[in-house]
Amino acid sequence: MTQSDPVLCAPSRPHAFSPRATEIIAAGRRLLEAEGADALTMRRLGAELGIQAPSIYKHLPGKYAVELALVDEALAEIGLALHQAVRHPGPAGSVASVLAAYREYALAHPNLYRLATGSRLPRGSTTPSLEDWSGEPFFLATGDPQVAQAMFSFAHGMVILELDQRFPDGSDLQRTWDAGADAFVSACRSRSATSAVAPAPGPEAEVH
Repeated sequence: MTQSDPVLCAPSRPHAFSPRATEIIAAGRRLLEAEGADALTMRRLGAELGIQAPSIYKHLPGKYAVELALVDEALAEIGLALHQAVRHPGPAGSVASVLAAYREYALAHPNLYRLATGSRLPRGSTTPSLEDWSGEPFFLATGDPQVAQAMFSFAHGMVILELDQRFPDGSDLQRTWDAGADAFVSACRSRSATSAVAPAPGPEAEVH
């Protein structure tokens, strides 16, 4: 496995950022990670970089562009972690490995995760095909599009509830994650078995 492996390389932006724009985006990430989305303002970015806020507009069109670049970063990093989990699953299998990698990333970068999965930016505004690539490991781990979507919904819901500390005190969340992994593995097997035994349509089913 090399860095040139297309599966482990996120789709690239159509246009690369300038060095100064890259520096502004990095400063935005530091603010976001440390203080949350409310801290991500042009004034705070200027102060972080030691420049006046209007100077930022010479390199990026505004706060929206900074947020969009950070969402791209998050999707690329999540996708890489999940693709690696599928390629190198642990003893519990690829479903459990993908769920563990997703949870680990989200808990390590809660503010970035919220920005990337929230409703602040419309779908389709990120780098083309990046969002699909980032979520593809859910399908690769299950082989079923409906189970994959259910698995993502479970993972996102679990993460948000954990970040918001909405589980009852004393909850054994690892056992809950394990139960979810077991349920999705069972769902894959059940749906696969059902497909395997489904009778082929007879001649009378043909449309004339």
